[in-house]
Amino acid sequence: MEKHTGKVRFGVVGTNFITDWVIAGARQDDRFELVAVYSRKQETADAFAAKHQIPHTFISLEEMVKSPLIDAVYIASPNFLHAEQSLLCMKYGKHVLCEKPFASNVQEVQKMIAASKQYQVTLMEAMKPTLTPNFLSVQENLKRIGTVRRYFSCYCQYSSRYDKFKEGIVLNAFKPELSNGAIMDIGVYTIYPMVVLFGRPKKIDASGIVLSSGADGQGAVNFEYDEMNATVLYSKIANSSLPTEIQGEEGNILLDRINIIGKVTYTPRLAVTSGKGPIPEPQDISRVTDKDEYYYEVAEFINLIQSGKRESTINSHKHSLITLEIIDEIRRQLGIVYPADTQGL
Repeated sequence: MEKHTGKVRFGVVGTNFITDWVIAGARQDDRFELVAVYSRKQETADAFAAKHQIPHTFISLEEMVKSPLIDAVYIASPNFLHAEQSLLCMKYGKHVLCEKPFASNVQEVQKMIAASKQYQVTLMEAMKPTLTPNFLSVQENLKRIGTVRRYFSCYCQYSSRYDKFKEGIVLNAFKPELSNGAIMDIGVYTIYPMVVLFGRPKKIDASGIVLSSGADGQGAVNFEYDEMNATVLYSKIANSSLPTEIQGEEGNILLDRINIIGKVTYTPRLAVTSGKGPIPEPQDISRVTDKDEYYYEVAEFINLIQSGKRESTINSHKHSLITLEIIDEIRRQLGIVYPADTQGL
């Protein structure tokens, strides 16, 4: 794969608020150039292009990815389209930054990874927390807590779309035909960092609530590793203020939120005798930055393209694959089936 010099010209797929946020962060990198947008409807493409000063619009994805105008594509379409659209982009030599979750299932991810190798293009999942300075701080300070014994992560956020669901109106967030639900939208944030830090678990035990639409509303999953345990909680039908914590024999690391890591605290374990020993003093190990939270995933992606690398060492193909293996198993245990599981590409 050849190195790329100069600016990287992007086309975007998806015109929702997430794309707005990614564009804002990406424009903090001088190497990012936004030149095209794809939407199924011309009026939607035109409105989005005017909003972000994008010079070219397309209502055919194939026409956009065939175009010499762009080098790379950011994909933020519904989950069930991620793999199909990524494969099309890579077929025409475009680098792909694809939103989380990477695809509907493991089989789709495997095809995406194979295409990256076949067409010699960069492919990366846009899982933003793991590329931020605060997550790097977690990685660098992990050895300070000694042998890790537990990873706990919680991300529970009541969805406004659930109100409509209770009224009998099923919006996209709770449609299994779109490969949607709590595990895909929110749960993935608790699992991906665990995989980056600790790899593939030996055992998975999941429980949860499956809604009448066939999508999950929430879940709780226990994982077993060789020397540690992990537990994640996620929900789109209830809120939680619980943080994420990594517990070790010599201390612990606390992350205020796993999806947007604003503060990281390290607390050493101090020897306590007769219950009257010194109280451990927490240490703020957060990294101060003036960059937007979405800047880092785009900067990492551009770094890979410019250095001629097909994948990130952090948001790697392996980590994305293991994460979907885990999600597939959770769905199997909960009885959640997507049309994409049987349709194939």
